Amino acid sequence: METKELNKGSGWALLPFGVFILLFIGSGILTGDFYKMPVLVAVFAAILVALFMNRKTAFQTKLQQLTEGGGHSNIILMVIIFLLAGAFSTVAEGMGAVDSTVNLGLSILPGNLLIVGLFIIACFISISMGTSVGTIVALAPVGMGIAEQTDVAVALTMGGIVSGAMFGDNLSIISDTTIAAVRTQGTEMKDKFKANFFIVLPAAVVTAIIFGVLTTDAASTLQDDHPFNVVKVLPYLGVLIFAIMGINVIYVLMGGIGFAGLIGLLMGDFSGIEFVTLLGDGFAGMQELALLVILLGGLVELIRQNGGIDFLLRKISRGAQSNRGGEFSIAGLVSAVNVSTANNTISIMTAGPLAKQISERFEIDSKRSASLLDIFSSSVQGLLPYGAQILSVAGVASISPVSIVPFCFYPILLALSGVLAIVFRFPKFTIRN
Repeated sequence: METKELNKGSGWALLPFGVFILLFIGSGILTGDFYKMPVLVAVFAAILVALFMNRKTAFQTKLQQLTEGGGHSNIILMVIIFLLAGAFSTVAEGMGAVDSTVNLGLSILPGNLLIVGLFIIACFISISMGTSVGTIVALAPVGMGIAEQTDVAVALTMGGIVSGAMFGDNLSIISDTTIAAVRTQGTEMKDKFKANFFIVLPAAVVTAIIFGVLTTDAASTLQDDHPFNVVKVLPYLGVLIFAIMGINVIYVLMGGIGFAGLIGLLMGDFSGIEFVTLLGDGFAGMQELALLVILLGGLVELIRQNGGIDFLLRKISRGAQSNRGGEFSIAGLVSAVNVSTANNTISIMTAGPLAKQISERFEIDSKRSASLLDIFSSSVQGLLPYGAQILSVAGVASISPVSIVPFCFYPILLALSGVLAIVFRFPKFTIRN
């Protein structure tokens, strides 16, 4: 991939992002209530700041940049996934799929293994579908059902789903992040997978152990009788099977909606008109999240046009003096861009060309640099309270996104594994020199 010399950029261009963070998270810290400041108000205020910066650019041009950023293909695809996932969740809940699926799990698994099982299922779905968001919105209603019938905290349950979703997002060969990392670094998918897998496996194992330990006493509140209907479990089972087969997430969710709707109609859970109403309710439930993603996309584009992203790239990359320093630069580079863009695919595409330059300068193997890009972007994305992943589960659970972050153990351990891999140069075969 061709690379180009970076512009100096401007630190002031990051001011709108600082405004967003201050309003969204800062107000919550000060008041103790993260719902005091609506997130849409915070992001819109940041957009207004960005629009009135850089007077050299015409206001109409900045509006165009805003709309182009919000209308990026990745953003619109995410919105479509949100809407379909909301419809599937609502229809499945309306025909009793959530209750039956939860009760089946309660009947088969001990209470202290329910969250571990949920984490593992999320790992399989995400690595098969290649999308963390699709995995999260499909499993979140099941997680809510488990939390309601046990004494496991809702935030902990949602953390288990986010953790499993980020595992697959980082490793799946059909994930946007993996494809972007491989393409920008000019390596083979299988080589990147091998280098990545040995780094993240310990994090996944330790995550499962932590969830098991934290839910050791969960069985104490469970009742003995957990009635379920196997037929009503089929929509979720179908989604799982087709996800594992690698079917496109859009087809998976559309098929899930149709299947759940058919079962609900045949079993008399709702009428045709009620089915349509459930679809509308599902779409409506995701409208705020969809609008937020679009506005964040526009904000990121304004910041990029004003030189904020170039400023980050230059500042972080210039301190590298050795092979290990180069690897830390790549990790810091993609992490900082991800914090600013709240999108791990975009962050890899943005930081990737410069990471390639760094890897060539310090003789870092291309599969190693691709792994580092994917590992650190996924770990940061799984911890952002304003990222699509945590926002989506928070929306389903009706809790503060900030309350979920401490329970996202896998993204935390993923970052730690990445740091240890750099410090101890593990695994050895991924380093050229």
